[in-house]
Amino acid sequence: MSKLTDSFGRRIEYVRLAVTDRCNLRCQYCMPAHGIDIVPRQELLTFKEMYRLIRVLTELGVKKVRLTGGEPFVRKDFVDFLEMLSFNDLLDEINITTNGALISQHISTIENLEKVKKINLSIDSLNADKFAKITRRDVFPEVYKTFELLEKSSLDLKLNVVVQSGFNTDEITDFVRLTKDKNVAVRFIEEMPFNGKGQREMKENWTLKKILEEIKTEFIVEEIQSEKSSTSRNYKIDNHLGTIGIIPAFTRTICNDCNRIRITSTGTFKNCLFDDGVFNLRDFIRNGASNEDLKELFLSLIKEKPENGFIAEANRKKGNVSESMSTIGG
Repeated sequence: MSKLTDSFGRRIEYVRLAVTDRCNLRCQYCMPAHGIDIVPRQELLTFKEMYRLIRVLTELGVKKVRLTGGEPFVRKDFVDFLEMLSFNDLLDEINITTNGALISQHISTIENLEKVKKINLSIDSLNADKFAKITRRDVFPEVYKTFELLEKSSLDLKLNVVVQSGFNTDEITDFVRLTKDKNVAVRFIEEMPFNGKGQREMKENWTLKKILEEIKTEFIVEEIQSEKSSTSRNYKIDNHLGTIGIIPAFTRTICNDCNRIRITSTGTFKNCLFDDGVFNLRDFIRNGASNEDLKELFLSLIKEKPENGFIAEANRKKGNVSESMSTIGG
């Protein structure tokens, strides 16, 4: 059986699927304060359509899926979809990215799903007032409670921290300290212009290099050899239970070994975070496409995958990057 391989010889084994464009927070690096234009519900992929797409992709070699949003737990019956997806025998791993405000009541159920391995929890400040300023919502107690519950659970936990000039750069070392006694991977993410408006003015450009320099003001770090397709550069600190990582999402020094594709909540297929979408799978399915039609489509679309994010951005037809990460699937 043919496998998904792009024109640079990269085997595609990982898909990020957004289950909704809706979110209960309004993070300033993701969307404007008034939110975004939410698509009508009938324009979203149904869970059955999502299951079918993932099934076809796994038959082409995809082994891992990450479910994102918006906020996945905003969508009704999301946990039922997790259970449905777990029946796919070709899938090795199901991971979830969440803002943590709604997941706590579902943790025990999720722990019982063998294929759900990892949770990425987005938390950009450890200060309640600053958290409210960044997210424009007062839910820090719920999110921090989720952090504590997940840290004690059987799930692998990563904290996603978007490093934002003028807002939370003074907390970088505070987040690193969490790894001393907690088995958690803290991952610092370069800020990107996917906020519904485009690149904002920044006092300082917090790249991987600058974030690492800030960490080294207090800690001696040693780089860990990561798997080839890792999105982060990872580090450990002596006598720390957890680890730290930095995701160069904007400077894009991780593109060469990319093994990922994306599907938005409305069915737009994306070869790269920085492209503006290459095909609408929802309409293709609803117009009667068979699974074989889908396989042929995926095998052809993957050949269009650009070498890196800079080329993807240069090839955009809809102008500069300005859409919300909630629309794309964070």
